[in-house]
Amino acid sequence: MANHPSAKKRIRQTEKRKTYNRYYAKTMRNAVRQFKTVTDKTEATSNLPSLISSIDKMVKKGIIHKNKAANLKSKLSKKINKLQPVLS
Repeated sequence: MANHPSAKKRIRQTEKRKTYNRYYAKTMRNAVRQFKTVTDKTEATSNLPSLISSIDKMVKKGIIHKNKAANLKSKLSKKINKLQPVLS
C-alpha cells in the first residue's frame, strides 16, 4: 500500500473516476441494448439523436474510444435503415 500522501490521494482519485466511468459506460451500453430491441422505425429514428449524443459525450470524457463510438453509431444507423416502416 502507498505511504506517500500524494500516492494515497491518487488512489482515491482513481477509484472515484473508475466508479464514475463504469456507471456512465454501463448506462450507455444499456441504452444501446435497449435501442437494438426497438422494431418501430419512427421510434428508432426519434431515439437515435439522443443516443448518438450520449455516445459522443462518452468519447469526449474519455470513457470510450472514438473508433468504438464510430463503430457503434455506424451499426445503429445500419439497424435503422434495415427496419421496415410500420404501416398503420
